[in-house]
Amino acid sequence: MLPFLSAGLLLGLSSGLAPGPLLTLVAGETLRHGLRAGIGVALAPLLTDAPIVLATFMLLRPLSDRALPLALLHLAGGLYLAWLALESLRFRGVEPLTTIAAGSLWRGVIANILNPSPYLFWLAVGAPTLLAAWRQGWPAAAAFIGAFYALLVGTKVLLALLLARVRGTLRSRSYIGLMRALGLLLLVYALLLLGEGGRLLTHK
Repeated sequence: MLPFLSAGLLLGLSSGLAPGPLLTLVAGETLRHGLRAGIGVALAPLLTDAPIVLATFMLLRPLSDRALPLALLHLAGGLYLAWLALESLRFRGVEPLTTIAAGSLWRGVIANILNPSPYLFWLAVGAPTLLAAWRQGWPAAAAFIGAFYALLVGTKVLLALLLARVRGTLRSRSYIGLMRALGLLLLVYALLLLGEGGRLLTHK
C-alpha cells in the first residue's frame, strides 16, 4: 500500500502546484475577492473529477490482465509524466490574473470540466495506477485516491492562504525551486513507468 500512497502524494502535490486554468482562477479569485473565494475554486476538483475517475477506471479495467494494452498505457503514462516533468523543470513562476469575475466554486467547476489536463492525467497515469492499486486491494486504491486529492486540493487551498498574505508567492524563489524539485521526482516516476512498460512488452 505504501508505494501507492507515495504515488498519490507525489502526483497530488505536483498537480496541485502546476500552472493551469484552475491555479490561475484560485490566484485571481483570492487576489480580487478574498480568501474564501480562492478556497471555493480550490475545492472544484472534488465536484468535477469523480465522473472522470470512474469512467477511466471502468474503461481500462477490462484491459488490466492483458500485457500489451497495459504496456502501452505504462508507456503513454511515462511519456505524459516526462512532459509534465520537463514543464516543471522549465518553470519560472506564474503571474496571477486579477481581472477574473466573481463566481468562485462554480467558475472553478466550469474551468476544470473544460480543462483537458484531468482527462489526460486519469487516462494515462491515474487510472492505470488506480487499477494496479485495486489489484492489491481496496485499501491501496483508497490510499492512492485519498492522498492524491488531499494534496491536489490541499495545496491549492494553501496557495490561496499564502496569496491572501503575500501576493508574490507564485513568483517566489521557493515556489520555483519546489516546482523544479517536483519535476525531478516526476521524471524519476516517468522512467519507472517507461521501464515497466518495456518489461511488459518483452514479456507479453
